[in-house]
Amino acid sequence: MQAHFVAIAIGYILDRIIGDPPNWPHPIRWIGTFISKLTAVLNKGRARVLKGAGVMFFVVFAVTAIVLVIVWFSYELHIAAGIAVEAVLIAIGLAQKSLRDAALDVYNPLQTGDLEEARTKLSWIVGRDTDKLQENEIARGAIETVSENTADGITSPLFWAFLLGAPGLWMYKAVNTLDSMIGYKDDRYREFGKFSARADDVLNFIPARITGFFILVFTPNEGEIPFRKRFVGWSKDARNHPSPNSGYLEAATAWQLGVKLGGKSTYRGTVSERPVIGPGLKPLQAAHIKSTIRQMRAVSFAFWVLMTIIGVIFYAIT
Repeated sequence: MQAHFVAIAIGYILDRIIGDPPNWPHPIRWIGTFISKLTAVLNKGRARVLKGAGVMFFVVFAVTAIVLVIVWFSYELHIAAGIAVEAVLIAIGLAQKSLRDAALDVYNPLQTGDLEEARTKLSWIVGRDTDKLQENEIARGAIETVSENTADGITSPLFWAFLLGAPGLWMYKAVNTLDSMIGYKDDRYREFGKFSARADDVLNFIPARITGFFILVFTPNEGEIPFRKRFVGWSKDARNHPSPNSGYLEAATAWQLGVKLGGKSTYRGTVSERPVIGPGLKPLQAAHIKSTIRQMRAVSFAFWVLMTIIGVIFYAIT
């Protein structure tokens, strides 16, 4: 158990400082390729819900089993080898530095007035159409992405790492990758990705709500709104969001910054209207992207500390 906590701490620090070295092979790409090949073969004909469920269970089992064997074998060699290997597996499953860098890639051209470059960089991290977006809409896209992925890319993986070690983290990453690839509600994936989308909702349920609450507690109150009003607004707006989990992140960010998020977006030419969330006291601007990055870093650290304290207490009394 102590080795497990040490591995998580090292992995957390490695990801925060170093992140994923560019051009290195990443397991998420391998998982994505695996999912794509299975989808091409099975997402057709009848019983797509059952086929999609089968793909989900097979991918999750394969990924979790491979990581479990690697971790077990490493600890069998030596405890130091086990800690080192598990720490690396945890580090490459987190996204603190990569999320920060991706957001800054949008922020920097916005600061210099290069909207075309900002639109291009935003298109790398969002699914919406970006070619006609103005500064406030570009900022909104980046803010919503950082806010949502604070849970998807950092606190949720940490949550499952604390519960089940590196195998638990990669179990979560497999489900999250399945959801991002086939968990859509369009004609192509509505049936095939149904189980993957539901599984992702379940695995994110607790960490998303803790993360949203931590945004309200541990980050600057830039909207200068009393806590009670922010908490009530967060709780209400979060439930209006179409996602059962993302709303708790985006609503917390909106109320903490005093801005509005949500509204109209276009995906492959199709307009999507989401409920508007947040008080809208301040206009959205590029500076709010950096505020969201600071939120992500502060909340990630607070979440790691909380999970460590809970783990140590549990270890002490058992």
